[in-house]
Amino acid sequence: MALGGFRAGLAISASIAAIAFPQGAAHADTLQEALTDAYLNNPTLEAARAQLRATDENVPIEKSAGLPSVDGTASVTEFLKQNSTSFFAPERALVAGVDLGVPIYSGGAVKNSIRAAEERVQAGRADLRATESAIFSRVVAAYMDVLRGQALVALSSNQVDVLSVNVQATSDRFEIGDLTRTDVAQSQARLAVAQGDLRTSQANLIAARENYIALVGDAPNDLAPPPPLPGLPGDVETAVDVALEHNPDLIAAQERAAAAGYDINVAGSGRLPRVSIFAGYDYQNFLGSIPDGFEDPQDPTSPRIPSDQTATAASAGVSLRLPIFQGGRTAALQRQAQARASAALETVIATERDVIAQVRSAWSSWQASLAIIESSQSAVAAAELSLEGVRAENSIGNRTILDVLNAEQELLQSRVQLVTARRNAYVAGFSLLAAMGRAEARDLGLGDEGVLYDPVANYDRVRGNIWDWSRDPDPVTRSPRTVEVPAPTAEIPESADSGE
Repeated sequence: MALGGFRAGLAISASIAAIAFPQGAAHADTLQEALTDAYLNNPTLEAARAQLRATDENVPIEKSAGLPSVDGTASVTEFLKQNSTSFFAPERALVAGVDLGVPIYSGGAVKNSIRAAEERVQAGRADLRATESAIFSRVVAAYMDVLRGQALVALSSNQVDVLSVNVQATSDRFEIGDLTRTDVAQSQARLAVAQGDLRTSQANLIAARENYIALVGDAPNDLAPPPPLPGLPGDVETAVDVALEHNPDLIAAQERAAAAGYDINVAGSGRLPRVSIFAGYDYQNFLGSIPDGFEDPQDPTSPRIPSDQTATAASAGVSLRLPIFQGGRTAALQRQAQARASAALETVIATERDVIAQVRSAWSSWQASLAIIESSQSAVAAAELSLEGVRAENSIGNRTILDVLNAEQELLQSRVQLVTARRNAYVAGFSLLAAMGRAEARDLGLGDEGVLYDPVANYDRVRGNIWDWSRDPDPVTRSPRTVEVPAPTAEIPESADSGE
């Protein structure tokens, strides 16, 4: 991104934060704290990390096919009935052996399988980035929804208070004959509608707080205004260029397409020869169950000749396996791998199209929200001036109570639209960063907290591990439950503002 575009984007993002929501309490929860809590405690993100660790294991699994193997065998046999013609058959036997096999050549299957596994590890890392970005996008939306919900509850509560005063004033004027019963009824109707709107806004605030708890793992106590979004682009073309290089979904699709290319070679290796060397050692012990031999016929007084009770053998060699005919299986497997690779290549194009559409759509939403903010601010200012004038004219009889009520309703609607536009602008800006691949922990400064998960560390730990008895501790749940978090209410903190 050009420096000028970066500065322009940063200036725009700063303006969003400045107009989004007024400053709250000094010790309010911040958006960065919410993102950090989600990064540490969100179960979907933890599951994605575990899934990547499982994908890492495919590399040592494929490597094992090219490493030596050692097998040991042992058996003890009790011969319950002997052949009647066998005079020296053993009654029992212990047989043990050790076999060593070393693959020398496998037609490239092992090499290409390892390469495919490594590509899928890269794809898995991109998937983890995409999951992280998606969780952060949801957290930002939930954070802004809570702020918007608080602002709308404050606006609705203020409207109820205003209309309650109107009803009382209208009733008083009706008592002295200055107004009609119709005027009183109109005021009461508007108050009833406003009370219903207040209940709806309170329910929506509770739902927003529940969603926040589900994502972050803790209740939103007193949320501070969000900070400026870093790195927003100056134009949509720059955003698309950055996304085509850094979007994790696109990177994952490209890595899987590369892995599918190696799978073609793995399938084709089935028609190539296999060469290996082998060695073995066998040991037999009849456990003293072979009877001694006959007496020496030349010397009847000599003792019986003892029989050998043990035997050993060793062998070594080279094995060659050359497939001659397999019924077309290898060709079918290779054609199947080619078709899957073709599908993977088309998936790259489809993903690229989706990424471009996401970036352009997010850019459009962001720009539209900025424009709506500007127009809504003008609308609020005009509605405030209009209400002031209508009230003044009503006091001298030039306006009706209905005119006053309509002016109050227009002002409320303008303020609600402004609050919603502020929320939408911030969420759309963050969605744009996410589509560009710029909404992850490192991009948002969470690394300063020392909490970044390193996916390479586990890969380095397991890739060369060839010990068969190595295992990790039994899995346990890392994410905290939220059953202990108190159910949220619709109360708003004193620092919350209506967003006027």
